[in-house]
Amino acid sequence: MSDNEYKKPLPALEGLTREFYGFCKDGELRFQRCNGCRAWRHVPREMCPECGSMDWGWEPSSGRGKLFTWTVAARPLHAAFADETPYAPAVVELDEGVRLVTEIVDCRPDNLEIDTPVEVVFEEVTPGITLPKFRRSGH
Repeated sequence: MSDNEYKKPLPALEGLTREFYGFCKDGELRFQRCNGCRAWRHVPREMCPECGSMDWGWEPSSGRGKLFTWTVAARPLHAAFADETPYAPAVVELDEGVRLVTEIVDCRPDNLEIDTPVEVVFEEVTPGITLPKFRRSGH
C-alpha cells in the first residue's frame, strides 16, 4: 500500500448503494423518490417506507441543504483518521428532506452551526469511488 493510497473505510459498492455512488462518480447527487406518494428516501431501498410502493426512480437532488447536526471526535474512531482529529462527522438535511451522513469540508468543527446552508461537492477518493461532501453555501 503506497503512502498516498486512501486508507479510510469505503462504502461497499453493492446493490442500490452501487447505483447511488455511481451517480456521485458522475458528479450527480440523486436520491430515490417514490412514484406512488412522491416521498424522497435515503438510504436506498426497494420499498417506500411511507406507502409501501415498489415503484420508484432516482431523481436529481438540488445538492443544497442545511447542517442538521454533528459530533466532534477528539480521538479517532479508526486509525486512518488519526491525523485529522478533531473532526466532525455531520448530518446534512437536503432541501428534498433526506438526511445524509457526511463531512463539511471548509469549516473547522468549532465553527459549525446548526442550520448553516450547505451545498454538495464531490471528492474522488479512489478511481472507483467519489464521495459527496458539503461546504458552506456561497463559499
